Amino acid sequence: MRVSRDKINQLSHVVTAALAERPEVRFHQDRNTVRLEVRKLLEQLFAQEAKMDEAVRLKISSQKKNILEGSDEWDILYRKYYQDELKRLGV
Repeated sequence: MRVSRDKINQLSHVVTAALAERPEVRFHQDRNTVRLEVRKLLEQLFAQEAKMDEAVRLKISSQKKNILEGSDEWDILYRKYYQDELKRLGV
């Protein structure tokens, strides 16, 4: 799933505000610098997730049997292959 730049910016504001409210968290940079770093990390995370999704879909489409997206079999394979990709990345 593609997440828009506006959504990522909104998420970065929410994450930064939540961190700022925690008494054990202290920013060593100004809040906007922290927010920009959070945004950068979110962009990287969503890009990596998109690559994993693409790899999983490729594995499913390479099956000998044509498996329709949305079917129970497709959903099971998607979850299995997605978990395999997470393990491969060490997550």
